[in-house]
Amino acid sequence: PQHVAEIALELGGGGATRVLSIAAGVRIDALLDGFGSQARVIRAMPNTPALVGQGAAAIAASATADDQDLAWATEILSAVGMVTVVEELDLDAVTGLSGSGPAYIFLLAEAMIAAGIEQGLSPEVADALGRQTVLGAATLLAESSESPVQLRRNVTSPGGTTAAAITSMQDNEIEKIVARGIAAAVARSVELGG
Repeated sequence: PQHVAEIALELGGGGATRVLSIAAGVRIDALLDGFGSQARVIRAMPNTPALVGQGAAAIAASATADDQDLAWATEILSAVGMVTVVEELDLDAVTGLSGSGPAYIFLLAEAMIAAGIEQGLSPEVADALGRQTVLGAATLLAESSESPVQLRRNVTSPGGTTAAAITSMQDNEIEKIVARGIAAAVARSVELGG
């Protein structure tokens, strides 16, 4: 992001240059300043699961970009995951939810694995079970037509072990912890974007 201005100068600009930017926190106006006011700018917020073809990206277009420019950017980013079109003002929320989101899942996996070890599993077994549990749950969520709430209910027998765990997590306000974390990421994205 800190090199966008010099890159714009190096690449030239002027005219109706088409630009697809994944530079975090660099607003469309800043890109137009660098590439010229007629540039057709698409700003994207992808995430790291794109490395394995499972990314989630949101894109926003400058007023100078048209439907063909959006289709072009969508085609490029679809090669590594799903793409949705949003207004630029929504990209900070996208950053908080899906841009930073993989780290939240990794943190959960890290905590689950550590808890498994604490409960007596070997590190190797805890790691294997933790990774596969996250992968399996994510795949089920992706392939099911049921909501996350219903999928959770499906595995939570009243009075059972899962119910005990969920009750403990909710008593510790896991939903508020996640919401505050996402809000902190959004606030930082706003701050970085000026």
